[in-house]
Amino acid sequence: MNKNRTLKSAIAALALTVPLAWSGIANAQDAINLRMTIWSAAEAHLKLFNEIAAGFKKDHPNVTVTFESLPFDSYTTALTTQIAGGNAPDMAWIFETTAYDFVNSGALYPLTDTLKATPGYNLDEVSATATERWQKDGTLYAYPFSTSPFAVFVNNDLIKAAGAKTPAELIAAGEWTWENAIATASAVGQKGKGGLIVRDFNYQIWQNLTSIWNGFGAAPWSADGKTCTMAEKPMVDALTFVHDAIFKQKAIPGPGENVDFFAGNAAMTITQISRASLLPKDKPFSWDLVPLPKGPAGDYALIGQAGIGVMQSGKNAKTAAEFIAYMTNAENSAKLSQFFPSARKSLLNAEVLKKTNPLLSQEQIDKVVIAGIATGKVIPGHTGFAQIQQTVRSGLDAVWRPDADVAGTLQTICGQIGPLLKR
Repeated sequence: MNKNRTLKSAIAALALTVPLAWSGIANAQDAINLRMTIWSAAEAHLKLFNEIAAGFKKDHPNVTVTFESLPFDSYTTALTTQIAGGNAPDMAWIFETTAYDFVNSGALYPLTDTLKATPGYNLDEVSATATERWQKDGTLYAYPFSTSPFAVFVNNDLIKAAGAKTPAELIAAGEWTWENAIATASAVGQKGKGGLIVRDFNYQIWQNLTSIWNGFGAAPWSADGKTCTMAEKPMVDALTFVHDAIFKQKAIPGPGENVDFFAGNAAMTITQISRASLLPKDKPFSWDLVPLPKGPAGDYALIGQAGIGVMQSGKNAKTAAEFIAYMTNAENSAKLSQFFPSARKSLLNAEVLKKTNPLLSQEQIDKVVIAGIATGKVIPGHTGFAQIQQTVRSGLDAVWRPDADVAGTLQTICGQIGPLLKR
């Protein structure tokens, strides 16, 4: 079955089953088993989630919460397949790219009333910009529990062994640019190790390249979402730069090459700070965390978001919403912020973030986390994103070849997704 059609059908089916959710809410005395799908299987993440679930159970002894980890690269497809098959989870993490689809479809249970009715919750302190993508007509349908800036993790040992300048040295000299970052990555790549890894890109999840192309002033579509801009000069320049870094400078591993930064096999990786949990505990290499390099269009920051929503079709939607309120209250948001920076204004300060992120230095927290959240743009999303994502992914296959016609390929892609953007 076509994956994009599956997503559309699944969400449409959910909208039709909304009335059933209201009649299926269990009585307080009944045993309630809540299931939340997530895309992390990291031991540290699961340990924290289970601790929060145990805390909820103290006041709700009849409620058990389990977390189901689905593969990151096929997460949305797996989730919507469950929904279409009548096996929807009670709660789910939702990508920022598919937020519009889930919110606009009626698939999600409204959270605003539950959150406001929760003693001490203080929904008003949650950043309005962080909730923008997750609400409709003034009602919040998913809570943005993670508003996390993208940054560059660095393996200083590999870079020094290659005789190149570390990002910290380049920053101190005012030379932390994409051109110099790729030069450093290339020096390591020439020594047989991985240079720069755009984590989770894998020549499939192309939207993660936003972490590079935003520095060129590029965007896949216009601000109103109606016009394709991938064929315009900023994007052509950005993807030509990436193409050359792969095939000419050997600075980025090519298609089919699997290199793990956190195993010590690459100079740098672009990812969110939540991935700090993957750093080896025995510290086999000297690492650093720095902001994204300056691009031709200037300094910039990029934010990834994750929302937690309650499925309307679930049998225990009201209880699930109460668990979301507990999981994202001020106290638990502070705990979560060690991996997932909170949208709560009271938690976006160096003192709190230092306590919850002991691996990070004060400078890293100030310049990467706080500054990134304050100035960053969210990864682009769009209604009908699954179909758009697949169309662009297929089109970009022609770019990931040594002799690619980058400009011509992007022109073709715009012709393909133009009608989809206007829906």
